[in-house]
Amino acid sequence: MENKKTGLIVALDTSDRQQVESLVTALRDKVAYFKVGLQLFSTFGPEIVTWIKSTGGKVFADLKLHDIPNTVARAAVALTGHRVDMLNVHLSGGPTMVETMVTEVRKYAAAHDLPVPVLLGVTVLTSTSETEYLQLGYNESLNERVVRLAKMGRECGLDGVVASPREAVLIREACGSEFIIVTPGIRPRWAAKNDQRRITTPGEALNLGANYLVVGRPIVQAGDPAAAADKILAEMEGDCDAAS
Repeated sequence: MENKKTGLIVALDTSDRQQVESLVTALRDKVAYFKVGLQLFSTFGPEIVTWIKSTGGKVFADLKLHDIPNTVARAAVALTGHRVDMLNVHLSGGPTMVETMVTEVRKYAAAHDLPVPVLLGVTVLTSTSETEYLQLGYNESLNERVVRLAKMGRECGLDGVVASPREAVLIREACGSEFIIVTPGIRPRWAAKNDQRRITTPGEALNLGANYLVVGRPIVQAGDPAAAADKILAEMEGDCDAAS
């Protein structure tokens, strides 16, 4: 695991190119990765990945790939060719989809002398409440499903999962100390919850076993994003005064 201070991932959930460039310039020395999600990738395509990489920033391609195995594998290979540093797929796509993706990405990276991205699986979205989860008709608890999917992802060769910090302890117990846990749903005590449901503070998430914390709006929408990032980094380091 990287140093706690570098375990911060900033979600660039915006379509404003000028804002993206300003955020990357201000934050690239403070954070581990910049998360490029569907909104930003759909607006600018792979070129935004290339630009972030050109600044020295690392890219987490948070596209949550979910389709037939060959389609997901081809998309993940394309992202590997664009030199993303981390990418994810939906574990609900099943083991064949995940295993095919892992195999093809590793094969492509070896053939082209490229680093293999950190490969992650998405368990259950942090915006999903317990009530909404039950409405989907699953015959297992949310926690049971998260753990089962995480174990499946590990068995299929993934490096880790994206999951709520509230399930991090269970995943750590089931999947071991080397398995990477990336946690969205991070809200400092001074920030609004917005549409996230299963959330914790930065310090709580690390104590529960998370390796990387994904933070978007508390930083991106702040008047001073660098100062907001510094407050979150202080919380990650255990500075209780930063929570106020």
